[in-house]
Amino acid sequence: MPQKIPTLKELGWTPELAESFKDFSSENLIPARVVAEHRSAYDIICANGAYLAEVSGVFRRAAKKSKAQFPAVGDWAALSFNPGGQRQTIHGLLPRKAVLSRLDPGGKEEQVLAANIDIVFIVQGLDDDYNLKRMERYLAAARAGGATAVIILNKSDLVSDAESKAAEVRGRSQDAPVLLLDSINRTGYEALDAYIKAGRTIVLVGSSGAGKSTIINNLMGSDLQRIASVREDDSKGRHTTTGRKMFFLPANGLPRHASWGGALLIDTPGMRGLELWAEADTVDETFEAIHTLAAECRFGNCSHSNEPGCAVRAALEAGTLDGAHYDNYLKLRAETAFLKSKMDVSERLKRKDRAKKISKEIKDVPKRKRGGI
Repeated sequence: MPQKIPTLKELGWTPELAESFKDFSSENLIPARVVAEHRSAYDIICANGAYLAEVSGVFRRAAKKSKAQFPAVGDWAALSFNPGGQRQTIHGLLPRKAVLSRLDPGGKEEQVLAANIDIVFIVQGLDDDYNLKRMERYLAAARAGGATAVIILNKSDLVSDAESKAAEVRGRSQDAPVLLLDSINRTGYEALDAYIKAGRTIVLVGSSGAGKSTIINNLMGSDLQRIASVREDDSKGRHTTTGRKMFFLPANGLPRHASWGGALLIDTPGMRGLELWAEADTVDETFEAIHTLAAECRFGNCSHSNEPGCAVRAALEAGTLDGAHYDNYLKLRAETAFLKSKMDVSERLKRKDRAKKISKEIKDVPKRKRGGI
């Protein structure tokens, strides 16, 4: 039985969004939400139903220098609607609230993975997928985009020390909730009641094989996402999710969890690597304990290497600060510093290029037009 197409209101349309859309309304455009992303097209839902859409030529030319300006799953788009057209046309996007972004695989610019989100479910399997450093990286990415992070430790049935691993993660995750799930026997899901609510948009991220698609299917109450088995030798699963896609939880899907109805879930392809698109302050927030220790150092510019009165080095020597945790902090801080330097250089080059173009245009203007003889 095909899933009911949600209304704009069910997709999260609010009076505030309607106010932001007024400028587009004067151009005879209508609102739509992007619910799936393909190579050169998007699945959208508008008041007239579900359609395939592409960006206009003007939009493409304006956005071609930045991937972040193109639509992402979760975006609210301004659409010109053609009842007889095979594809509808996106002319603009409403300003985004919280996003989940990364440095694009080319290492040059921001790539938005999901837009207008409320919560990021960071999913790790308690098999060989378990990786504290990767968890901290996802946590920093979620906070950089302004979303609330919830850490889900999946496959709790596969290990005997699930609770101790959860305690270990809590010690490294600051205030982010840490939940244990057994997705095969479907236990632990009651803890999700506090986060999955009507109108909330939730994105699931994690490695391939962590169990995101299984969680989606369990939440939906049906097998909508294809699931591949995980290899026993290395706990790696095949990429079962090939693109980002939004799911609407039906109000009557699971009677035991009626509060889930109306929530919006975005599934993402598995990612073992996620290069941060973040500022140093976000890393400090993720590693708050280290940031607090650094404030107690004798010198404000302490490098935590050989200065006297270093509170960070004292904690490392006393064993109250985990060395691997600190090493990951240094690595992520270095990444954000390198990213900032790249962006600064890029901006300087852009300004230089603009200045050259203006200079050339001035030279090309006849002297008489410039006020010469």
